[in-house]
Amino acid sequence: MLDLTAGRPSAADAPWLTPDLYWPALTDATAHLPAPVAVINREALRHNAMDLLVRAGGIPIRVATKSVRVRAVLDAVLEIPGYRGILAFTLAEALWLAEQHDDIVLGYPTADRAGLSRLLADEQAAARITLMIDDLAQLDLIDSIAAAGSRPHVRVAIDVDASLRSPSLGHIGVRRSPLHSASDVVAFARRVARRPGFRLVGLQMYEAQIAGQGDAAGVDAPVIRMVQARSRDELIRRRAEIAEAMVDVAPLEFLNGGGTGSLEFTGSDESLTEATAGSGLLAGHLFDGYRAFQPAPAAAFAFDVVRKPTAGIATVLGGGWVASGPALASRQPLPAWPAGLQTLGREGAGEVQTPLRGAAARELRVGDRVWFRHAKSGEPAERIDRYHLVSDGAVIGELPTYRGEGKAFL
Repeated sequence: MLDLTAGRPSAADAPWLTPDLYWPALTDATAHLPAPVAVINREALRHNAMDLLVRAGGIPIRVATKSVRVRAVLDAVLEIPGYRGILAFTLAEALWLAEQHDDIVLGYPTADRAGLSRLLADEQAAARITLMIDDLAQLDLIDSIAAAGSRPHVRVAIDVDASLRSPSLGHIGVRRSPLHSASDVVAFARRVARRPGFRLVGLQMYEAQIAGQGDAAGVDAPVIRMVQARSRDELIRRRAEIAEAMVDVAPLEFLNGGGTGSLEFTGSDESLTEATAGSGLLAGHLFDGYRAFQPAPAAAFAFDVVRKPTAGIATVLGGGWVASGPALASRQPLPAWPAGLQTLGREGAGEVQTPLRGAAARELRVGDRVWFRHAKSGEPAERIDRYHLVSDGAVIGELPTYRGEGKAFL
């Protein structure tokens, strides 16, 4: 049903470039469906998938499932040449996906004892899933469940801190691995490589301070660009040192980096063998703040107006699908259509109702539909059981989310 490989895109395949036609067409296409209704536009998804490949410059892209959470989308993207493998976010999810996929890297360390017991008792799953580590205690936990010699070898990859450590600015980036320098990584890798029952196969370095931070506008934009440039220079040097040093430790299958927001940089880093991206496929509104690319709004959801507390305010039922991260306005869903709507500063996007103001609110009536975009990409799938697939102004199918398949991993 969802094929992103056939044919060649044309100007007609970019309807989102004309918002006053694109959003009303979604309203018309879903008028028969009750709100909340969520859609994925096939042409927009295809545009984003192809654009990510162009931006990566030829380096293979591993798909981050956290930012999708729809198996039909994952499967369709992985059919496109240039995409290879999955980056999962929990072990339970990885075990489920390993029933159909054979190259899964767990993006985060796990302490899921039940999941580890399943992995260690299943040779096929153990061959298909790579666990992420950055501490020997994580290996100790595995050995406490099943000792080496009584189980299959466990594939592991090392997570390396890709943040910038600046004498003047301090720690710039997210708090992930304790391993930062080449000496840190090599010392740890040697101990892992000597450990019975484990096979060191990869390394991951995710540069969140570049991939996850928009640089297009705002009073902080010049500072953000300066810090990101400094971080790129530092990472190129440090990754090269780590890659060179690891040659004498273990034959690695992959060195992974990147994210949707930094694919051009990832593709230019000769130390890496692959990039990871996922959120750029569905394109939450946080990506509106990047200079290097402009993804299409492939995913959106709509709520219906249920009352008018004043002539200038229209209230929809629902709306509080707030993204993870710091509790900032940028994490709220963005009213996308009608244009010019805004949430109220004292209320924001509410769990049960969301009042909206703006010139367009005066024209909205009970029963009218308002479209929103989520700040991120995968998280709306935890609120709905399916996306409706839209193409050429019509609903052409349904795409179950993880939740729609009865799965709630995190």
